[in-house]
Amino acid sequence: MTDHTLPLLGVCLPTDALETYGDWIIADQRDLEIQDFFSADLLEGDWRGTAAKTKRLLAGYTGRLGIHGPFWGFSIGTMDADIRAVVQKRLGQGLDACEEIGATQMVVHSPFTTWDYTNRHHLPGQYRTADNARATLEPLLPRAEALGVTLVIENIEDRDPAERVALAESLASPSVRVSLDTGHANIAHHQHSAPPVDHHVLAAGSLLEHVHIQDTDGYADRHWRPGMGNILWGSLFAALARIDAKPRLNLELRDKAEVPAAVAYLEALGLAR
Repeated sequence: MTDHTLPLLGVCLPTDALETYGDWIIADQRDLEIQDFFSADLLEGDWRGTAAKTKRLLAGYTGRLGIHGPFWGFSIGTMDADIRAVVQKRLGQGLDACEEIGATQMVVHSPFTTWDYTNRHHLPGQYRTADNARATLEPLLPRAEALGVTLVIENIEDRDPAERVALAESLASPSVRVSLDTGHANIAHHQHSAPPVDHHVLAAGSLLEHVHIQDTDGYADRHWRPGMGNILWGSLFAALARIDAKPRLNLELRDKAEVPAAVAYLEALGLAR
C-alpha cells in the first residue's frame, strides 16, 4: 500500500510524451516540467503550436507546472554585452512560453564552471561570473515577478553549491531561487571533489525550489533512473526532509519509458511515491 505521506514525484517530459503520461500526472496532480521550450529552433518557429498542444493535453491539470528554459550555446555569465543581449532574448522567449501555458517556474543553467572554482581566488580581478550573471538576469526579473514565474538556477559544473545560492540571494527577488540536478552534483563530487549530493540540498536550504532527479555513475551525465548509478538516495531524501522547503522533485530521465520503474524503485525504498 502506498504511503501518501511520502514526497510526491514529478517528471520532466516533452509535450509529445504527455500522450503517454498525461493521465498519470493529472491523477495526482504531479509536478511537471515541459522540456520543449529550451530549443532556439522552436522558439524562433512555431512555439505557440507546441504550447497549444501542451495545454490541450493538460486539460484538467492544476499541479505545479514549469519549463526548462533555453540554455544551449550560451552562459548567463557571459561578459560580452552583445552576447548577453541574445541570452536575454532567449530567456525572454522562455518567459513568453511560461505565460502562454501557465508555467510558474523556469529552469536556467548556472554560470559557474570548474575554471571559476580553481581561479576565483587566484585571479580575483578577472573573476566576474556572478556580476555578469546578475547583469543578464536583473532586467528579466520585473516581468518574471509580474508573471509569477520563478527562475531556478540549476547546477551544471558547480563545485561549490554556495556560489549558486549566493547568486540567487544577491538578486533579492522572489523570482530567483535554486535548482539541484542530482546527477550533475554527483559528477562534480566524483570528478572534482565537490560535496556529495545531500550537501547541495543543505547548502540551498529554503532557497531550494526544484530538483532534477537522475542517477549517474559519477563520470558522465547519464540521466539514468534511480538505482542504476551510485547516488545515495537515502541521504538525499533525508536532507530534503531537513530543509524548510518543498521543492519540485522531477524525474529527468533520458529514457522516458523508465519513469514507472523509477517511481517504483524509490517507493520500494520508502523514499517517495
